[in-house]
Amino acid sequence: MTVLLSDPRVAAVPVHDAAEPLVRLDADFGPARAWVRRGLAERLAAARDALPADLRLRVVEGHRPVRQQRSIIAAYSTELRRLHPGLPDAELHRLTSRFVSPVEVAPHVAAAAVDLTLVDPEGAELDMGTPIDATPEQSGGACYFAAAGIDTDTRARRELMAKVLSGAGLVNYPTEWWHWSYGDRYWALMTGAPAALYGPVLAEPAG
Repeated sequence: MTVLLSDPRVAAVPVHDAAEPLVRLDADFGPARAWVRRGLAERLAAARDALPADLRLRVVEGHRPVRQQRSIIAAYSTELRRLHPGLPDAELHRLTSRFVSPVEVAPHVAAAAVDLTLVDPEGAELDMGTPIDATPEQSGGACYFAAAGIDTDTRARRELMAKVLSGAGLVNYPTEWWHWSYGDRYWALMTGAPAALYGPVLAEPAG
């Protein structure tokens, strides 16, 4: 059964923040030059080095400011309200959290998560079944990592990415094939760690 970020068990995980600084990923991870915690950056480098020589990881997003997270939540919640008029608030919260994390446990807000994909040596993105950030409604559920109905080559690419990322210590949020994290509350719950390593980053990085 998929554990959503709205699950009370996620919020119940304590945070013992390691006070690690944010670092900016180098250009080898793509032009976004995303900000992430240092420990996550080190693990992404290990995952990159474990890929076949003709593939690279492209990170399109890392740290996300609180204000941006709240804006994304509001926009997606509004879309779901339109699609499901009269939906009870608790169910709306659950459906929203399939795709957008509540602020208090959001891995991106903690600089503990990245959205990423695979690219070839020329930097062209490989077909992973959906674009990054395709919602369950837009993709017919194909955004789920283990979605049925995606072709064999696409599944192989997802599994390759999972192999190197999980091998480096990251965990996937299973409703989004592109979302991987390390050190946040969701990671702690999924790995059995006693506490999260990273809490929310409230100051936006400079530069």
